[in-house]
Amino acid sequence: MAIQWFPGHMTTARKKAAETMADIDVVVEVLDARLPEAGSNPMIHELRAHRQRPCLKVLNKADLADPEATRAWIDYYNRQPGVMAVAISAKKPGDVAKLAGLAQKLAPHRNDTFKPLRLMIMGIPNVGKSTLLNTWVRRKVAAVGDEPAVTKSQQRINLSPRLILVDTPGMTWPKIEHDADGFMLAASHAIGRNAVIDEEVAIFLAGILLERYPALLKARYGFDPADLDPTGVVETVARKRGCLLKGRGGELDLEKAAMILLTDYRSGTLGRISLETPERRRAMLAAAGATPAQQPDNRRDHAP
Repeated sequence: MAIQWFPGHMTTARKKAAETMADIDVVVEVLDARLPEAGSNPMIHELRAHRQRPCLKVLNKADLADPEATRAWIDYYNRQPGVMAVAISAKKPGDVAKLAGLAQKLAPHRNDTFKPLRLMIMGIPNVGKSTLLNTWVRRKVAAVGDEPAVTKSQQRINLSPRLILVDTPGMTWPKIEHDADGFMLAASHAIGRNAVIDEEVAIFLAGILLERYPALLKARYGFDPADLDPTGVVETVARKRGCLLKGRGGELDLEKAAMILLTDYRSGTLGRISLETPERRRAMLAAAGATPAQQPDNRRDHAP
């Protein structure tokens, strides 16, 4: 199943972002540390490359991601010109407090009250932009919700005489090129449920768990996944958790089991899990026929 999700308000959001980009100094791109490249909107790259704007890549939810994978992604991004990367949890004020200083290094000429540093916060839905903003400002200035695309308009916040923040709505892009990216986005709840089939997303997630994190499945659900395929994982979760369809003679409720697996992953209850690494992304793109220039460590940002 190819997954695509691009609500109408995102077209307006993109146009407004293109206009605002001319008046900011640094793009703060908030990413989910568990799938940073799959969740990096190519439209954001295009907009900032056009305006030659540097980027601070903020790998949020680092407390939910595999630390080894996160270190690999930080190294990958920090090798790109005009890019700096940092892993944080947006719920931790100490983590968020570091961001202004890091962004300042990308725009050293904007460092006084006559030339305040202007930051534009961007990212796909449900990566924690609103939580980040509320923690940064130390009050509730952005709505936070479990459903993607809660924020639908820009807002400007004069945080101090030396620092201005522009918050933008979460934006996906019109065509998700690789099916695996669509499934990763759906698993992390960056895509609305109306665009996906939860059972298929859970089976995709189960495949990654079998390959890389089988011990976490065993610890959480109490079964040995060694001889199971991804569908078998969802079926076994259904049996272990008593997910049965009423009046159907003991037939498994796979949709309910799928939501248990997805919720446990999204909340971190299942453990610290990353859905992709630079190495695995290289392999995925190579299998999909990507050109060398599109590969991790070869694709480069051209902003200064």
